[in-house]
Amino acid sequence: MPLWPVYTGTNEPHDGIEKLPPPPPWRAFDGGPPLAAPDATADLSAVSPDRVHRAVTYRATEETVQLVNAALYLRRPLLVTGPPGTGKSSLVYAVARELRLGPVLRWNITSRSTLHDGLYQYDPLSRLYAARQRAARQDRPEAAGPAADDTGIEHHLRLGPLGTALLPYARPRALLIDEIDKSDLDLPNDLLNVLEEGQYEIPELVRAAELSPDGIARVPADGTDERVPVARGRVRCRAFPFVVLTSNGEREFPPAFLRRCVTLRLRQPDDRHLADIVRAHLGEPDAYARSLITRFLERTGAGDLATDQLLNAIYLAGAGELTAESLDRLAEQLMPHLGQSTQSDVF
Repeated sequence: MPLWPVYTGTNEPHDGIEKLPPPPPWRAFDGGPPLAAPDATADLSAVSPDRVHRAVTYRATEETVQLVNAALYLRRPLLVTGPPGTGKSSLVYAVARELRLGPVLRWNITSRSTLHDGLYQYDPLSRLYAARQRAARQDRPEAAGPAADDTGIEHHLRLGPLGTALLPYARPRALLIDEIDKSDLDLPNDLLNVLEEGQYEIPELVRAAELSPDGIARVPADGTDERVPVARGRVRCRAFPFVVLTSNGEREFPPAFLRRCVTLRLRQPDDRHLADIVRAHLGEPDAYARSLITRFLERTGAGDLATDQLLNAIYLAGAGELTAESLDRLAEQLMPHLGQSTQSDVF
């Protein structure tokens, strides 16, 4: 058994995921022939620059490293909670980059999100339209040559981020289910069975497989136009994906859901951690930046502030020639409490 940890939090990409020991017997999966993950042996160079930046500059605490490894070893989802601006959604990009898991699959949750949305989308109306177009072409003798048959279900179905993450890849994919607390009451319970079993079924393809010689449909997956094979409408993972669910703590989750997750509670960073974050994003903090860090920590005692508010203030302080009075006034405007202004999660 390899030495703990696989994920180190150093931001240096490596293939340690291949040294992960066999899963617990109750978390072993076998989804058929393994698929190679897109860019599985590369970093995030094909991903948008902002997400690469988030991965490179993320600074993990010791507790974060330990619980990420617990989720990897146990093949369990990681539920990350905490106030805005503590790096909840950035964590998955940092882990995916270090462990070379390929581009992160992302499912942004809204109050209308359903399990079906995350697994796959099927458009029967576009299939009906394609069938009518094909019939019209066949009725025209002057049509030049045979047209490709685009009436099959696989041409009108696409796997969603969760459905793609559960394909039988040789190494786990990374999936971010962002702001799960925004979902309706049923979604966490609906996720239970899929995440517990590591598999799902596509009824439309199950029925179509009965008429297919080999029962295999090739469908596009999330994040790519390449088609992946789905045998008889059933998908089962081989390597359980690294699933990160984020929550701002706006609601309680069912006990059964919490029991099946590894829970990481992020807190506002202390002065040393803040200095590390500033250093990663903007270089060594100068005297004024250190004073802003101190002011930021003092203000968090009266209400929540997001770390990107501090980064905004430090960046602008060094971007132009402003008087001390102007800098102080600007810092006050850029660091209001979150009840007045909400910022995004950027580190």
